[in-house]
Amino acid sequence: MQRIFLDHNSTTRPLPEVIDALSAHSRESFANPGSRHAEGRIARRALEGARERIANVLGANPGEVIFTSGGTESINLAILGLAKDTAGTFLLTAGEHPATREACRHLERRGGTLCFLDVDSEGRLVEDRLDEIPWNRLDLVTVILAHNETGVLQDLDPLADRCLRFGVPLHIDAVQAVGKMPVNFHKLRAAALSLAAHKFHGPRGIGALLLREGAVLSPRQFGGHQEAGRRAGTESVALAVGMAVALERWQSERQIWDARLRELRDRLEEGLETACEPAVVNGSRRHRLSNTLNIAFPGVDGEALLVALDLAGIACSLGSTCASGSTEPAPALLAMGRPPEVVSSSLRFSLSFENTPEEIDEAVRRISNCVTRLRRTSVPAALNG
Repeated sequence: MQRIFLDHNSTTRPLPEVIDALSAHSRESFANPGSRHAEGRIARRALEGARERIANVLGANPGEVIFTSGGTESINLAILGLAKDTAGTFLLTAGEHPATREACRHLERRGGTLCFLDVDSEGRLVEDRLDEIPWNRLDLVTVILAHNETGVLQDLDPLADRCLRFGVPLHIDAVQAVGKMPVNFHKLRAAALSLAAHKFHGPRGIGALLLREGAVLSPRQFGGHQEAGRRAGTESVALAVGMAVALERWQSERQIWDARLRELRDRLEEGLETACEPAVVNGSRRHRLSNTLNIAFPGVDGEALLVALDLAGIACSLGSTCASGSTEPAPALLAMGRPPEVVSSSLRFSLSFENTPEEIDEAVRRISNCVTRLRRTSVPAALNG
């Protein structure tokens, strides 16, 4: 049985040219880029070249790019590093990624206060409620641009307007956005933005935090002066180059890939709504990533369906992979006001350009078979319970 991978929001397969770049630079740029000899200078040129290439794609200056180990570190570095006072007030949405949510909870345990932005039934920010927020008391605002579970996209202009007006740093979690949609750091007007290479067919173990020139960031690890003193630790040249290669490939192919992904996602969505009726799509159908479908199958337990689909050769997820193993209902769906029977039966399917129409049709067949079987077995259990 051929397996079908529909969990690309958790990670993606590195592109062949990324693997080639990793191999080449592991051999040729192996030296420490901080070393003051010829080999070190070769590594430094490769590292700074990657920094410039990434900045160019993302509308940033090279000096604003801080290399990290991935999205989680980038988010933690931004939130904990931009927080002037751990006992301050921090604004976020209830459906943030666990890396954001847990970093904010850490601040809360240190005396901080958390405030939450309202979202509507589609998971979008409610602009009318923004003026009710005590902006003059805020120390930091952090918000996700493209939701990892639902794919919902936020219009952050109203938020950025107020952050700039009141002098509040704005951090954007763009881990799921970068490499899937155009992202321009300067146009977003944020103080910081997080990304991770393995979300767009780059290597795992490398990410970046874009930090606006002039923004004050307290480092979270110590031991060296790398990354202009903002993130200690010897940089991985090969991984940085691999990230640049993946991002440039996305930029060159983005229109083709985006159109293909929309077609595949809609094919999957329409197929499941027909074959698995009733099925409920979570989040905005208009404002979302082209590759993401979060859909509920009322009458089916999501955990049981996830296991059944794995056995049937379908890889998908309940939501954030970083929250895997948690028994807590999906905060993003709860914030949208989804009823319990929808929340408990929701799965996320996320696609990449590697998927084919034939895979999608086969996935619909396997998923519908599993949903039908589980619905049949759940009826007697409900009657007996």
